[in-house]
Amino acid sequence: MDTAITGSTGHVGASMVRSLLEQGRTVRVLVRNDLRAVEGLDVETTQGDVTDPDSLMKLCNGADTVFHLAAKISIVGDEGGSVEKINVEGTKNVIEACIRNKVKRLVHFSSIHAYRSHPVSDIIDETRPLALDADEFVYDRSKARGQLEVLRAVDRGLDAVIINPTAVLGPYDYKPSRMGEVLLDLYHNRYPVLVDGGYNWVDARDVVACALAAEKRGRKGEAYLASGNWYHVCDMARIIANLYGRKTPQFATPRWLCMLPAYFVMSYAKILNITPKFTPYAIRTLKSHRHISHDKATRELGYNPRPIEDTIRDTLAWFGTQGMLEPVR
Repeated sequence: MDTAITGSTGHVGASMVRSLLEQGRTVRVLVRNDLRAVEGLDVETTQGDVTDPDSLMKLCNGADTVFHLAAKISIVGDEGGSVEKINVEGTKNVIEACIRNKVKRLVHFSSIHAYRSHPVSDIIDETRPLALDADEFVYDRSKARGQLEVLRAVDRGLDAVIINPTAVLGPYDYKPSRMGEVLLDLYHNRYPVLVDGGYNWVDARDVVACALAAEKRGRKGEAYLASGNWYHVCDMARIIANLYGRKTPQFATPRWLCMLPAYFVMSYAKILNITPKFTPYAIRTLKSHRHISHDKATRELGYNPRPIEDTIRDTLAWFGTQGMLEPVR
């Protein structure tokens, strides 16, 4: 067994598994209950999760490389402690399993949110301080703390590298992800207006290519930003309109106007026990992490993210194969 993966049933994980199999590698994946992303693939499965050290020991046994993708993404808070438990304690468990099984290299998937967003006008690269302060949002701080645990493990002798993706789009988004939902909502014209702001969007397949290059050529203990390009949400809507001849929203509401309604939406979603699409935190992220440099990944790993038009076209085509696109009326 040469490769083990946590988070294989997630969006990026689904692309990672497929890329590894295309390379002819043997793959063992950690799974819980939703197996759609790996169903029918030639992989060995281990039942468990990152909060279960015993299952991680089984996962990592005999593996040369471990790709750690499992994480809890949240735009509402700590969700009963699960964000910290999975992103920090879970990462510690993966690290210990790697050390005890003498894994040759750990590739840890962190996030752009592991870095401080302020000052927002400056370029973010791998020298930006981690978001470790107490006033940082729970998710951001959890990713920063998870990344810090990996760096501490490197000091203990573990060979590890870190990948920091931005806002991910792409095929094999089964659940779909929050960013996948944004794309679907833009395509279906579900927003009467948009919120002023945008994201640095990147293709899941490019993130995987960056991680595979980091596995082979990344320097021990180094982090690599796997970013793409920043686009306003209105730009994304226009691209969809141009590609498919569909009506999409063209106007953006100022962020400050959306903050109070976002608090009401968050409270209402809590009563219904559902995850809201917009929260105050989500609105704040629309103005952060805009100027991101992937120069280091390009220089050291040959990283070259594809045009956003290709990503949108391929992602929506895949959603179409899954019956997620409503017919044109």
